[in-house]
Formats: sequence, C-alpha cells, structure tokens
Amino acid sequence: MKTITGEIKAKGQLTVPKKIRDMLKLEEGQAVTFLAIGDFVIISPKRLDADETRRQIRRIVRESGLTEEALLSELKKEREALYREKYGKSRS
Repeated sequence: MKTITGEIKAKGQLTVPKKIRDMLKLEEGQAVTFLAIGDFVIISPKRLDADETRRQIRRIVRESGLTEEALLSELKKEREALYREKYGKSRS
C-alpha cells in the first residue's frame, strides 16, 4: 500500500483517511489505541472489554427499538438458520 498522509488540526485532531478507515473497518465513535515506538505511531482498533461490549450492545438495542423478547426471538431464529446451514438439519 502506498503512503497516505493526514493533517493534525489545531486541537490535535487527526482525520483517518477513508481508505484506512475502510480497510480497518473503523466507524464513527469507535475507540482506537495509539502505540508510540520511536518516531512511529501505530494506530489500531481498540478491543472491547466485556463491560464496554455490554454497553455497546445495550446502546444498539435501545436505538433499534427492539424489545428484549423480540431480540431473543430473532436470535433463536438466527441460531436455527446457522445450524441448518452448517449441518443441513434442524436442532430438534
């Protein structure tokens, strides 16, 4: 991959170029980790811990408007479809 440059703004903000965001599947609001090594900085997506994962799921469910019952029902359907796809039969 060729070099892609960005610019640090007055408040220290850095825009991650679209090609890089797409490649790393970075989304708005997602946390990243900065690792300084000598004169270089490695930026990588932050791995979510269990508490953060739970908060993210709670936020997504709240924003979707789904009830807990609807979510669990859809999850059951999805699991059944994946089982049929993998094993060619229902889990009965």
